[in-house]
Amino acid sequence: MTTPFAQRRRALRKQLDEADLSALIVTQPASWYYLTGFTGEAGALVLSSQGTTLITDGRFTEQARREARGVKIIQQVHALPTAVGEFLKASARRGKVGFPAAHLTVAQFRAMKRAAGPRVRWAPAEGYVERLRGHKDAQELAVMRRAAALADKVMAKAFTILKPGVRELEVAAEIEYQMRLLGASGPAFETIVAFGERSAYPHARPTDKRLRKNELVVLDMGAILAHYCSDITRTVVVGKASPKVRGWHKAVQEARTAAVAAVRAGATCGEVDAAARQVLAGYRLDRYFTHSTGHGLGIEVHEDPRVAKGQKQKLEPGNVITIEPGVYVPGVGGIRIEDDVAVHSGETEVLTRTPRDIIEI
Repeated sequence: MTTPFAQRRRALRKQLDEADLSALIVTQPASWYYLTGFTGEAGALVLSSQGTTLITDGRFTEQARREARGVKIIQQVHALPTAVGEFLKASARRGKVGFPAAHLTVAQFRAMKRAAGPRVRWAPAEGYVERLRGHKDAQELAVMRRAAALADKVMAKAFTILKPGVRELEVAAEIEYQMRLLGASGPAFETIVAFGERSAYPHARPTDKRLRKNELVVLDMGAILAHYCSDITRTVVVGKASPKVRGWHKAVQEARTAAVAAVRAGATCGEVDAAARQVLAGYRLDRYFTHSTGHGLGIEVHEDPRVAKGQKQKLEPGNVITIEPGVYVPGVGGIRIEDDVAVHSGETEVLTRTPRDIIEI
């Protein structure tokens, strides 16, 4: 029976043929998992029309044999770049070999090139696996729906522990504990819990700060379930929201709604970003929106496409992206609302479902 991994390798080989590449070296763990099912932490994949070879060290060879069906496993003797070069030399590789220039140091590439010898021709090759990963199939989408539902459940639990006196670190620890209880292998990124003025930091790391009454709270979390990520943000007020905070929340909520409405197959990422910014500009809050509107989501929490100002890349069926506009006022606080959105040929699907109206606890 053909596995999804084998199907993906065939699709990648077709791309390589069209690009006149005889082989491609893959060094990103997320990408070699996508192509083989191997979940080890170290190695390099060499894919060509002659087959697929995974080179790894002795810690992972048995694991690789169990996980990467239909893939040749080689245990490296020397350092990994040298081992890859030696494999290319021994297999008498002809034609151009694509290498991941963005994921190798100069020293690593030099070692690989030296070990491969003068017959191997090299070509920088970026984006081949990433483009495939951007198109989620039905099985991947089913897993991502479950990951989103898990994040919704954890968010609901997090609301119940937000009481004056609790520390940011305590809330973050409870969130990540609840993820694992529900079956996640862990958080997709370091959980963001930010109280009061610190909620104006888009990527605030949890601290010992204790929650006070009438403060804003930003909760940004994501879970890894069956290798796929979710990513959700909600902003609540512990106490009573001021009229100003209510106005900010309304603006961000409308920006999120406008951006989601702009998500469709064929729309550019820049158009989706502009939809959110236009709403915030109408409230004169656009200068407080300091990051992009979203990003691709999948095996990694940040993937292609990038939903940002001026991006010309078009959305396609199978893309899963985040929509996460925000307003961050220094010295006061911030508000962000984030959802995971799947692009289909027809109606757009919002995967995360926690209520988006202003929440007072």
